[in-house]
Amino acid sequence: LAPGAITGLLGPSGCGKTTLMRTVVGVQCYRGQLEVLGHAPGAAAVRGRVGYVTQDQAVYRDLTARQNLRYFASLAGSRARDLDEVLDVVGLTDHDTMAGWQEAARAVPFTGVALLRGTEISCAADGVTLHLLSYLHRADDAGLEAAFARARRSRDSRAQRMVERLSEDYPVTWEDVLTQSADSHTIGRPHIADALVAAGSFPDRNAAFAGPLATSSPYYVHHWALDPVEACRLVRAAGGVPVAAHPRAASRQRRLVPDETFARMAEAGLAALEMNHRDQDPEQREQVRLLAQRLGLGLSGASDYHGTGKPNRLGENLMPPELLEQILDEGTLDLVRP
Repeated sequence: LAPGAITGLLGPSGCGKTTLMRTVVGVQCYRGQLEVLGHAPGAAAVRGRVGYVTQDQAVYRDLTARQNLRYFASLAGSRARDLDEVLDVVGLTDHDTMAGWQEAARAVPFTGVALLRGTEISCAADGVTLHLLSYLHRADDAGLEAAFARARRSRDSRAQRMVERLSEDYPVTWEDVLTQSADSHTIGRPHIADALVAAGSFPDRNAAFAGPLATSSPYYVHHWALDPVEACRLVRAAGGVPVAAHPRAASRQRRLVPDETFARMAEAGLAALEMNHRDQDPEQREQVRLLAQRLGLGLSGASDYHGTGKPNRLGENLMPPELLEQILDEGTLDLVRP
């Protein structure tokens, strides 16, 4: 490109325009070799030389959460001390694993952000998927770990079967998915979506999930999951506090877990329902509020942040302080504090 020239990218939706720009600025996973002004994309040496306005959020992997926020807050004209008012505690709840707990705990002294440890448990009731968040449970509980291990094995084999089906119509292989999963302990649909995005089949994860990765898609394969009532019992037995994630997110699946199941979960120790979530519109949030009120449950909120592959922004929805206090009172583990 000639110095001083203005160049535009033209092409149909899904051809990779945004992916290319995200790669250049350093916020997109990619394969192959690329240099920007003699450095790797997103390197500290070029951030002050490449100006851009992102279509979506951007996170630099070599910066802490606080440093990322400070950088982008400065662009928005916010004061550095404003960060202390918005960044206090981060919850880490990966799917069916506790593998990231120790690494995250080691980062707490450097980030200045407290850590709420947990796991997002794969559940299903009569074939209807539900995610259950378990906070502050014992890491060495045999019952939970056995369930997590079985779910991970089932997810891996399910993912392979889905890729086999997809490969008949899309340029994706199991090796592509493994490349996207890196050191992940659980391989799921997000990694398949990233492989499809990297292959140029879809512009982002959401498009892949709305298409061939949807639960109604012929490419979809079910995996083993705990019954949510039994999961609540296991969490409480392990000293944890269970919270149902996005229970009325109708955009995710056609069928939803009925109120009667949540009533039985409440009897088994369910503490709260997640109300504030981007996949639940105002009407659905009101349904959650009324259901929680009827069952005597608390209300929660979460960003459900999965990295730059999804539009969810870190901290866009928050857990109310009173529920956090309840979790700290009832959970076995402590909050990891700076």
